[in-house]
Amino acid sequence: MELTLTRPDDWHLHLRDGARMAAVLPHTARRFARAVVMPNLDPPLTTVDAVLAYRARILAALPPGAAFEPLMTLYLTDETAPEEIRRARASGRVLGAKLYPAGATTHSSAGVRDIERILPALAALEEHGLVLSVHGEVTDPAVDVFERERVFIERVLAPLHERFPALALVLEHVTTREGVAFVREAPGRVAATVTAHHLLLNRNALFDGGLRPHHHCLPVLKRESHRRALIEAATGGDPRFFLGTDSAPHPRAVKESARGCAGIFTAHAALELYAEVFEAAGALDRLEAFASFHGADFYGLARNTGTLTLGREPWKVPPDYPFGSGRVVALRAGETVSWRLRGPERAPT
Repeated sequence: MELTLTRPDDWHLHLRDGARMAAVLPHTARRFARAVVMPNLDPPLTTVDAVLAYRARILAALPPGAAFEPLMTLYLTDETAPEEIRRARASGRVLGAKLYPAGATTHSSAGVRDIERILPALAALEEHGLVLSVHGEVTDPAVDVFERERVFIERVLAPLHERFPALALVLEHVTTREGVAFVREAPGRVAATVTAHHLLLNRNALFDGGLRPHHHCLPVLKRESHRRALIEAATGGDPRFFLGTDSAPHPRAVKESARGCAGIFTAHAALELYAEVFEAAGALDRLEAFASFHGADFYGLARNTGTLTLGREPWKVPPDYPFGSGRVVALRAGETVSWRLRGPERAPT
């Protein structure tokens, strides 16, 4: 069995930098024509000049002959000036800005601490037609970790949308039925990306046979009822939901440590893992729209014209992959993926 799709895009991706970026970039470039690249490097990309310099490094690291376009985002801080948003728009290379609540996830310490201080920047995003990409979690220690998305929507995102109704919003890596409901019910340009790992796993996967550090991500995996809501949203044909892997590689030694960091690496089999979800839901005919059309339409970009083909051919994921001077453990390491990308040889293992 084969499935041919218009070449898809990844609307939420972490590539890291330097040798680590060069190691994981080929996995994405084989599957996706474009990807929205996150700006949470260390230090974060808080200026347009820094964003464009990073974009140049990504292009320079592409394998020979690869046809891949990085789509860039600016890292919002309490000090982001409206003029920086104007420069982002003028660059023609920056699609929007990313709101990380300070301390919410990897390299977010420089993120937003006071929403009131970024209101001028948000007004500028609305004025210039750029997208606000949101990591939707509160960091209030009084809020249970499994409730942080729901509370963020109530306290922050819904009020912001009311204040800036023309601002395009993407709730990245949505994980809850409340997040799905917000996206469906909000007027205007509101959408969400959905990851393969949140579609495939519930929070039991964190403790399956013992503590599983390579299943730790932020937002954390949720209960089964939320996973089912995500599957229905992703496979149901609603154009407000589209593919965003949130593939987030970390060195194996760092993940398997006393304070293992959050992030799941899925770029090695991203599209293949989504195919598993859609097949199980009886919705393979809707995968192309979710992966190739909805995101491009939301961002106002032309749909891709090339194609790629997946085959129903099980293969075993290696124990790990190269990652700069170390190794990265991918989702399903040592286990089987049911679909395989046809075409050139896979990235080296």
